[in-house]
Amino acid sequence: MRKGYNPTKGGKLVQKEPCDHRVIIPLHIPHENDYFKDAYKIFELCLFSILKTATSKIKVSIISNKCSDEINERLIKLYREQEIDELIIEREGIGKINSILKAVRTVEERLVTITDADVLFLNQWEDEVVKVFKAFPKAGAVCPVPVYRKHLDLTANIWFKYWFSKKLRFNPVKDVAGLEKFVKSIGWPYLPEKFSDSIGTLRADDDTIAVLGCSHFVATYKKEVFEALPNENCIYLIDGDSEFTFMDKPVVLMDGYRLATYTNNAYHLGNILEPWMEKDFNSLNQRQQETVDYSWLPKLNRQPFKYFLVNKLFKRVLKDKIVLKSLLKNKGLSNEQVINYVDKD
Repeated sequence: MRKGYNPTKGGKLVQKEPCDHRVIIPLHIPHENDYFKDAYKIFELCLFSILKTATSKIKVSIISNKCSDEINERLIKLYREQEIDELIIEREGIGKINSILKAVRTVEERLVTITDADVLFLNQWEDEVVKVFKAFPKAGAVCPVPVYRKHLDLTANIWFKYWFSKKLRFNPVKDVAGLEKFVKSIGWPYLPEKFSDSIGTLRADDDTIAVLGCSHFVATYKKEVFEALPNENCIYLIDGDSEFTFMDKPVVLMDGYRLATYTNNAYHLGNILEPWMEKDFNSLNQRQQETVDYSWLPKLNRQPFKYFLVNKLFKRVLKDKIVLKSLLKNKGLSNEQVINYVDKD
């Protein structure tokens, strides 16, 4: 039986707090032993570094992917305290990508940052990311962390446009210490010199410099990129071709550029909590967030013919070693660097 009148009826409109930037964090902490011993503490550094340093009033979505009851209770507490805007709890393990899809398929904000739960965001990260979007109208995804050897990773549309332009050049790495921390976070003992001496860059008309390529452990996307998502869900828990198919390829399907900031604006932490991480978090500046409108950012449009021309035909040219060596040398690499880039990668 129904009694009374539903007060939400009568053609009332949805009303939300204004926001133009959402952050999505998939979280999988099934227990707090072994590999996951420090996982929640590292997640807290990630979440609160976002809230502490963001420029705009960001809304945060957390997708709990088969987390333990204890972790879910802590997440519910964060939700009640309004530290996060959206909390989705999945009892079964649906995988990283499907966790992201739970939030991203209905996203309305102009910019969407998708990040692993082990990233420490630094001062000015949102400013630097938006600077790249502003300087490069074709930017579809921007990573706040420049990493090594991403210059040919789904960047054929950039090379197609700037093949003969001096705006595309190899330059010295801006923050070698930041790159060193990144490689250690993925298990390397140190950063080899051949990965730290140069990096592929693109210069805008206003002299903003971006790095070619975009990592998918953290990146900010224009909303329309997700119009090119596959209709089906991902079959993998993690790995396989999941991140390529759902995170990387949609950007180029929309003819967008995959770029990174020239400066390092976040750290990938890994799964072991180290003293420097908490020290760096404590040194972050608490910023007063404001409502920011990013609707002015140029919109990307899907161009199937250009995608075929660039990524099916032109890309074959880039794979030719003779052509590639000549191109890399013309873009600023020495003979020794060209050999390291082409023959020893």
